Amino acid sequence: MSPPNKTILIVDDEPLTREGIRKTLEAWSIGRYHIMSSSNGTEALEVLNTRHVHLLITDIRMPEISGLQVVEDSRSSGHKPVVIVISGHPDFQYAQTAIQLGVVNYLLKPIKKSKLLEAVEQALQIEEERGRVETMEKMVDSRLMQAKTVSMNYSPPVRQAVLYVEEHLQEPLGMSEVAGHIHLNPSYFSALFKEQTGFTFSEYVARSRIQKAKELLLQTRQTIADISEQVGYQTSKYFIKLFKEYEGISPNQYRKQASEAEEQMET
Repeated sequence: MSPPNKTILIVDDEPLTREGIRKTLEAWSIGRYHIMSSSNGTEALEVLNTRHVHLLITDIRMPEISGLQVVEDSRSSGHKPVVIVISGHPDFQYAQTAIQLGVVNYLLKPIKKSKLLEAVEQALQIEEERGRVETMEKMVDSRLMQAKTVSMNYSPPVRQAVLYVEEHLQEPLGMSEVAGHIHLNPSYFSALFKEQTGFTFSEYVARSRIQKAKELLLQTRQTIADISEQVGYQTSKYFIKLFKEYEGISPNQYRKQASEAEEQMET
């Protein structure tokens, strides 16, 4: 069996409850998940800051740092775990705060094994779906997509220009050339395009090319040089530089991260 690649963290200051949940989940997991436990909020935050936790199960009332504080602080980490909170006392205010923090389930002690496992399986399904959404968000330039979504509201010349860019990404795309294609003065076209799309023409072209490159990186095994050429850049060196400016990582790193995320969702 391959080593577990997802982590579940249990946080409870009551040893019997903590160990009971841990043993139940280890028996259910059969090695599929890495089960960790912490006896207080401080320990839990140390774990959350040093490793990728997929599911957090935490008691609400704990000394010093409450479970809700742990949940709130976990929201600032790079990857937000899905959360189940547990409590020995029904409390509307706690439940309301938990909902506001995006907690997916609220269980009252004593917890039946069947209820715990049902809540855990449901939470992990939610976590998996969030992972898919995150992968899609990495692939999509949200500002560019928004501009494309409202493109039917653009004036006919700008709509023509947008369509021309889409159809000629592999070719040189100068503003003067595209302005000439739609029979507009370049200066007037530049101002009109920025006013309606929110982008300068050169930024729109760059974002469109990077978007296409991201799709090719995720959907094909083509080399960086081939992808660079397909999206209109003669040298891969300039393409890599531009990709890093927009995405913060190189094309190879982007491909690797997306591949790892996909493998995690399949296991």
